[in-house]
Amino acid sequence: MKLYLDTSVFSAYYDERTPERMQMTKDFWLVLEGHEKLCSELTIEELGQAHSNLREKLLALTQNFMVLNLTDEMRNLAKLYVEEGVVPSRYFADALHVAAAVFGNADILVSWNFKHLVKRSTRFLVNYVNAKQGLKMIEILAPPEV
Repeated sequence: MKLYLDTSVFSAYYDERTPERMQMTKDFWLVLEGHEKLCSELTIEELGQAHSNLREKLLALTQNFMVLNLTDEMRNLAKLYVEEGVVPSRYFADALHVAAAVFGNADILVSWNFKHLVKRSTRFLVNYVNAKQGLKMIEILAPPEV
């Protein structure tokens, strides 16, 4: 399967503030071995904003990932997600992660973002918008669910 990881999954790998989530993320990394791994240049940009001592470790986690370039198609789909109320406009980056995963042909978007992504209403609305646009359906799951 193709798995697209948003920034929250990479960040959780070293987040000692939440030891249980950090351990679940490290366990998930073992599951990744059997799958095609995707992220986007948005992920790289967001990880690049970490403090210098953490930045290199986070970016090293993206090795062996196909890094998707953001396209106008992805940006337009993300705008549509916002217009359709999938995510609030101030969280456009979340919509852009979903759009990148969809156009990257991912089967699952993996995230720890329960506020805007890993929730029933978001899954439903994303796939509703995708169906209206003739795009493929996508699962949105937390790492332990994969």
